[in-house]
Amino acid sequence: MSRLVFAGTPDFALASLEALVDSGRTPVAVLTQPDRPAGRGKKLRASPVKTYALARDIPVLQPATLRDDAIVAELTALEPDLMIVAAYGLILPQNVLDIPAHGCLNVHASVLPRWRGAAPIQAAILAGDEATGISLMRMEAGLDSGPVFHVETLRIAEAETAGELHDRLAVLGGATLVDKLDDIVAGRLEPQEQDESLVTFAPRIATRDAEVDWSVSAAEAARRVRAYNPFPGAYFFAGDSRIKLWRATPVEGAARPGSVLQADREAVIVACRNDALRLDELQLPGKRRVPATEFVGQFDLAAEPPG
Repeated sequence: MSRLVFAGTPDFALASLEALVDSGRTPVAVLTQPDRPAGRGKKLRASPVKTYALARDIPVLQPATLRDDAIVAELTALEPDLMIVAAYGLILPQNVLDIPAHGCLNVHASVLPRWRGAAPIQAAILAGDEATGISLMRMEAGLDSGPVFHVETLRIAEAETAGELHDRLAVLGGATLVDKLDDIVAGRLEPQEQDESLVTFAPRIATRDAEVDWSVSAAEAARRVRAYNPFPGAYFFAGDSRIKLWRATPVEGAARPGSVLQADREAVIVACRNDALRLDELQLPGKRRVPATEFVGQFDLAAEPPG
């Protein structure tokens, strides 16, 4: 097989593109989302996939939508054998899915049919899943609903953040893709239909989802902190301050949820439903992340408890 098109945008996708190129399977073109404003200056920034592709002289296409006759014609003219999709971020309509001779293959960060959708890594942590993985799926018009060629699993570490799990899954995705690609194209791997009775969904993350809820158990609150690290960052309000919470650990304790049980150089602990949460790493607006032992010198949480 000589003609691949790769579609992807963020760092997760970059790991798969790098694996393809390193294995001698350089795509004839790369699809990635248009440059977006980023940073304090809101200057346009290229995606990681675009930056990598341009550095290696791989042609880059950046349509705002794939529901456009011109981009469909351009993709058709490339005569791809296969399109590989990883965290692209745009919906592929049926006429685009039909272009490659061997269809479109998706590198998805969950063990399908569990956690279809935009945020499978965060959803797995929030749910307390012990394991997750990578699914290689033949794409169809439905949301992550196509038959699965191969699944590779890994265990989620006890205190692992979404960022840390993302990085491990990205590497696993690239390695699995390269390892199974020839078997998929040659027809040596038969895709298995997903069990619809086991489907769960992982919707796109909104910033409001990351607010800490002290009325749940400390274990559930800690999972929320892990799931939203690094994006968008778990947070809570204390007085007029919106405080980011980057690391937290369930501990013993009992009081009204949101009560500050301890806030000194030893620890910062806030009551949850039936136990308590030790706040290990925090960040005030405009300041850097600091351990709790340093945070107590910046803010008196006992005087302004979480709202």
